[in-house]
Amino acid sequence: MTETHYHFVAMTKDIAAGKNKAYIVEEHDILICHSKDEFFAVENLCSHAMAPLEGGRQRAYRLICPLHGASFDVRDGSVKGQPAFKPIRTYPLRVVDGRIEVALNAEAAPD
Repeated sequence: MTETHYHFVAMTKDIAAGKNKAYIVEEHDILICHSKDEFFAVENLCSHAMAPLEGGRQRAYRLICPLHGASFDVRDGSVKGQPAFKPIRTYPLRVVDGRIEVALNAEAAPD
């Protein structure tokens, strides 16, 4: 079994509630979403048109792609609205003393 290694991404104070922000972490383009007093990490790439999800609107746990309006659940990457039909990748995330950390070596969403 592989040990999970977490990488520092940002401080919780850097991402306002209801907003998201993209970061490059070891060549992974990761979007941190602040939703309902929780943080989630997803790949910053819409599975529909391969466009960045950063800046997309958030409604509770739903992230809406700013290009064509596809929507995804930030908790598990599942599709919640067309035109997307394939889920997006999610990453395990933890918050330690206000530090947002993400694990890259664990696949949380199905292909």
